[in-house]
Amino acid sequence: MKGLAGKQIRGLPLGARLECADNSGAKILSLINVKAYHNTKRRVPAASVGDMIIASVKKGSPEMRRKVVYAVVIRQRKTFRRQDGLMVEFEDNAAVLVQDNGETRGTEIKGPVAKEAAERWPRVAALASSIV
Repeated sequence: MKGLAGKQIRGLPLGARLECADNSGAKILSLINVKAYHNTKRRVPAASVGDMIIASVKKGSPEMRRKVVYAVVIRQRKTFRRQDGLMVEFEDNAAVLVQDNGETRGTEIKGPVAKEAAERWPRVAALASSIV
């Protein structure tokens, strides 16, 4: 995992619902916590594109439901600014299930993947059909 340069606009607070964009069996995820997030006292943690999160599976196959899993955010609806000044936003919030070391659980990813997530997580970039 590589670090991100600059200030990242965090558009997913705790409790946000994300679509699971892989074929691992989960459909809808709910954000519980953000891994390696350092913040001010009493501030609600928030995630952005490329962050590893801890999520709960709300909808999906019976063996996946109610599980606490690790995931990487690959798309967010909130507009964010890239280093070159380009403003980017996606149609939905989406994540991909991973293991704690960054290995993906599924074998394919549906939809585009943000460049920030692909640069930071090489296993996600290998499965991505398109990188935006």
